[in-house]
Amino acid sequence: MIKLFVGLGNPGPEYEATRHNAGFWWTDALARELKLSLALDKNYHGRVARTTMGGQNIWLLEPLTFMNVSGKSVAALARFFKLAPEEILVAHDELDIVPGQAKLKFGGSHAGHNGLRDIHAQLGTGDYWRLRIGVGHPGDKAEVINWVLKKPSQEHRVAIEDSIGRAIKALPALLAGEMEKATMMIHTSAPPRPKPPRKTEENE
Repeated sequence: MIKLFVGLGNPGPEYEATRHNAGFWWTDALARELKLSLALDKNYHGRVARTTMGGQNIWLLEPLTFMNVSGKSVAALARFFKLAPEEILVAHDELDIVPGQAKLKFGGSHAGHNGLRDIHAQLGTGDYWRLRIGVGHPGDKAEVINWVLKKPSQEHRVAIEDSIGRAIKALPALLAGEMEKATMMIHTSAPPRPKPPRKTEENE
């Protein structure tokens, strides 16, 4: 089961609405769902919330270390509370997935994501869960830094929020360790909204 939910992003109002902060959007939504408030805890270099569900302690964490040293925060909390890597889920922006989709994944490489790179280094393993929140790709590798540090279009922001909403609905499965069920729920995109019927001459 997942005991630590981490959202990755950069601290500060100038980054708040940027694509790179999609992980923060997830933990903020999760905190609202659980009626929790994230509060600064310097011991873990981030904003933290804690609750108990099903007799288990659950933590939410937003590292405030800046993206490329996110592992400092994650490892500090995980070590103190003796959490295994497989009990950790890290939500982050994902270039290779379109806005409106999210994917759950266990293990694997950091694929060049600086936040994951540091978490790998600090935990000493890549064997933790990731919630990959699609933000799309600019189409040019040279534009990636600008892309993730800019705000998405309104259409893309709504699509990203929709994918986060689906992931929130998988929370009971994540807490129960039913990862296949959680994966199915998160990967199933909402069907497209039906277009309103076109007016015909008869009903005009």
